[in-house]
Amino acid sequence: MNIFWILFGAMLVFVMQAGFLCLESGLVRSKNSINVAAKNITDFIISSTLFWAFGFALMFGDSYNGLIGTGSFFFGGSASPLQLSIFLFQMMFCGTAATLVSGAVAERMSYPGYIITTVIISLLIYPVVGHWAWGGLINGAAAGWLAVSGFVDFAGSTVVHSVGGWVALAAIIVIGPRIGRFNQDKRHIPGSNIPIAMLGALLIWFGWFGFNGGSTLAWTDAVPGILLNTCLAAFWGGIAAIVIKYMSDGYIDISQIINGVLGGLVAITANCHVVSVVDAAMIGGIAGIIVVYSSNLLEYFKLDDAIGVIPVHLFAGIWGTIAVALFGDPVLLDTGLTKPEQLTTQFIGIIVIGLYSFLTAFIALSLANKVYRLRVSSEAEINGLNVSEHRVTTEVFDLLTAMNQQQIQSDYSSPVPVEPFTEVGQIAQEYNRVIDKVQQEIQERDRAFNAFKESEYRNGAILEAAMDCIITINEQAHIVTFNPAAEQCFGITAGMVLGEHFFQLFMEDEPRAKALKSLSQGFTMGEGLVLKRHNICNLTRYDKETFPAEIVVTQTTDLNAHRKQYTLHIRDITKQVKLQNRLKLLAYNDPLTGLYNRTYLMRTLERLIAKHKEHTGSVVLMFLDLDQFKRINDTLGHNAGDILLREVAARLKTIIRDSDLVARWGGDEFVVVLSGQLDEQAASKKANEILKVMRDPITLLDNALTVLTSIGIAISVDGEVNADRLLQHADLAMYQAKSNGRNTYSLFLPQMEQEAQLHSWIENELPNAMLNHQLYLQYQPKVCCVSNKIVGFEALLRWQHPEHGFVSPAEFIPVIENTGLIITVGEWVISQVTQQLAHWRQAGINLPVAVNISGYHLHSPTLVPFLEGCLTEHNLDPELIEVEITEGALTGNSEESINAMQALKKIHIKLAIDDFGTGYSSLSYLKKFPVDILKIDRAFVRECYSNRDDAAICKAIISLAKSLELEIVAEGVENQAQLSFLGFQGCDVYQGFYFSKAISADEVAALVMMPAANSPA
Repeated sequence: MNIFWILFGAMLVFVMQAGFLCLESGLVRSKNSINVAAKNITDFIISSTLFWAFGFALMFGDSYNGLIGTGSFFFGGSASPLQLSIFLFQMMFCGTAATLVSGAVAERMSYPGYIITTVIISLLIYPVVGHWAWGGLINGAAAGWLAVSGFVDFAGSTVVHSVGGWVALAAIIVIGPRIGRFNQDKRHIPGSNIPIAMLGALLIWFGWFGFNGGSTLAWTDAVPGILLNTCLAAFWGGIAAIVIKYMSDGYIDISQIINGVLGGLVAITANCHVVSVVDAAMIGGIAGIIVVYSSNLLEYFKLDDAIGVIPVHLFAGIWGTIAVALFGDPVLLDTGLTKPEQLTTQFIGIIVIGLYSFLTAFIALSLANKVYRLRVSSEAEINGLNVSEHRVTTEVFDLLTAMNQQQIQSDYSSPVPVEPFTEVGQIAQEYNRVIDKVQQEIQERDRAFNAFKESEYRNGAILEAAMDCIITINEQAHIVTFNPAAEQCFGITAGMVLGEHFFQLFMEDEPRAKALKSLSQGFTMGEGLVLKRHNICNLTRYDKETFPAEIVVTQTTDLNAHRKQYTLHIRDITKQVKLQNRLKLLAYNDPLTGLYNRTYLMRTLERLIAKHKEHTGSVVLMFLDLDQFKRINDTLGHNAGDILLREVAARLKTIIRDSDLVARWGGDEFVVVLSGQLDEQAASKKANEILKVMRDPITLLDNALTVLTSIGIAISVDGEVNADRLLQHADLAMYQAKSNGRNTYSLFLPQMEQEAQLHSWIENELPNAMLNHQLYLQYQPKVCCVSNKIVGFEALLRWQHPEHGFVSPAEFIPVIENTGLIITVGEWVISQVTQQLAHWRQAGINLPVAVNISGYHLHSPTLVPFLEGCLTEHNLDPELIEVEITEGALTGNSEESINAMQALKKIHIKLAIDDFGTGYSSLSYLKKFPVDILKIDRAFVRECYSNRDDAAICKAIISLAKSLELEIVAEGVENQAQLSFLGFQGCDVYQGFYFSKAISADEVAALVMMPAANSPA
């Protein structure tokens, strides 16, 4: 079991080699990481070989006066298993000491230098001091002179770690710090892979269990306690390092955490077998503090320890060896010494081993350095030891090399190589992008520089021939230079003004005061002139004429110069100001009428409304539209239209106050804006004045015309209505004026906006109504006045909205007529009616149905083909369809209407004129229209039996229809008196609520079958 434990401990210590490899390669730069890994395994190979051949014999052989061993060279021939196990265990210790040294001098020692150092420590130092402290250990009887004196170093805080630290210190002094380590910024050279370094620390910690636990050279009851003390010291070493580093520098240094843990492990190594757990924690914590402050000490003396070997292994090792006397249990120590005696012995051992180790290493390395330079060249160190020592590159090195070549050759045209799918490759890719951008900037700079050089050749001539005034003044405003352009501009020669005060000569009082204040502040602030800014200021010529000027001030001397001078670049901008005023006029005025345009109108309107938000008052906006202006353009030409618009503008100007505004909105639309203490009465009065002056005849191209105007009026009281809404209100009122008969005015009322909103809602909802089958038909019976039998129906379009319920036809039919849906809806009605007629035919009902067609649909070339298609599809008699057209739809283009109606007659469709008597058509037109039916509008039927005028109209229409052999239909019959009067006058057919309201198609059959005797008539 003892042999197994020793061998297992040796294997754990061997794991420390892997830990040191990870730790050191992670704490150095990537350009040296391969070199560090290579030297670690080389150190171990060489140190182990030397320890086998000579070291073990010198350390544990027969002692010569307690100074050196003398037997068992090339160990192993006749050794027992126990001796072999102890040899392997101690061989790992020797490799550890050698590895420590090479880690401290990493990144600048040559590879042969590592080997020389390893030979020195493995052959000349470690076996000798090891014999002093541990000689006779294998035999169980102390033989080394320190061991005999009572010196205790259980697992090698001094023998292994301090020895490695002393040799590392000597090596550092001999070869010096790394390049750039102690520059003025005193920067710490960062490691390449801290997580790998942390992994290495954990592997070392794991191996330390074998380091301390295996040093018993037997499995005993003390081993668990030793391992616990080892862990506690490591814990508190790390904690102390963290706390001290944070308290002193204000941040957590990862490398100090690692070194604090390792310092605790080193310190406990000498005493882990003789101290309590509390003592172990205290020893580790003190070691962590020592590591932090000793690192600062090395910084102070500019000693460059690459991975912290000296603070961790030398100083913590010394502390651990002293702690043996301070904390060790005398009974467990079993040296027979008192505490003071033990402390003295420990100090002697530390000093003697330290002096021997340091002096031997320093002398040997110094001599070796004279024969063979231990340090690599500066170029090799900068390039990295991976390449210089092993000819092995890394992605980072290749990238840096390529970048360095670009720098040396000053050629950035070729990109650096990109290794895909790696972080370095991403860096290289981004670098190439930056270089491309830099190249572009360099090319732009070169072009600009070349252009500048060319311009410099012409600079002198340009200054002399410059169109701008170039005047130099000093800090007292005295004129220093005065170029020819300035002489011409100011009307005075340079000789007369040099040395004179510029602002006194060429500025009036107010701008002069501001300019002098700016000058006193170096033209850097103030209300006057400011450096490198286009300042606009009025200047005065020698003859006292004032002119606007643009002045750019530049300082022609250094900012820190004792005496400053300034150059005034002055340009006479009189022409530019006039041009700007002209452009402003063009920007805000209508070129045809000379009135303000829409842009100026809106700005002024917004300003006036904002004003009356703060001060009580009203803004009145009148929106004017010329009636029938298009007809003037079409008949007399656009030139006549332009003359008319100019005349309108002139008339409007004559009747407004100076504070009012007249603008042309566009086309034949004008806007008048009034403001002040105004009300509706004042607005109406002004509107009447406008209408009156506009009614005066005007002669256009020998044609005397009267200009009629429709005016919409909207008022914003105390700024409550903004500009956009005020215009919208006036526009709505203007359309109401047109609806009221034109040549009048209308004041905006809230219901106008509601009606407009309803119109907009209907227009938006109608397409959905078609798609979602919200439209449907009802049928109004047409009844014979004599027999009181149903002789036909009129199809009436209805709309049932799912949210808003029933929508009146009076609301949505006009919207349909004003949109592109009119033909679509009309064709849908025709299709539904013809389909319904086919169903009724199957039920034995063959009565005609009248369908209302708009004037726009009547003139559509698709009407007749669509009707024919529907009739053919359902095999219907054309006489079952009647087409009703309003009288107003026929008056716009009578010839086109006649042609359209004749096309319908050719396919035997009956035609009816709806709402007859409400339009303005000539009776001669009626004779030309190929109609079959006249329908008397309900407006005349309502009081035909009691009102003489309505009765006379109904008689006239019926008489006219009879004379033209047309069928007459009366609409809106609601009582017996109306029906009796119409029947007596010879009316053929009536329809209205007196007989029946409009019904659904499903109710038609029952109504048709009802006997005439039971009818309302």
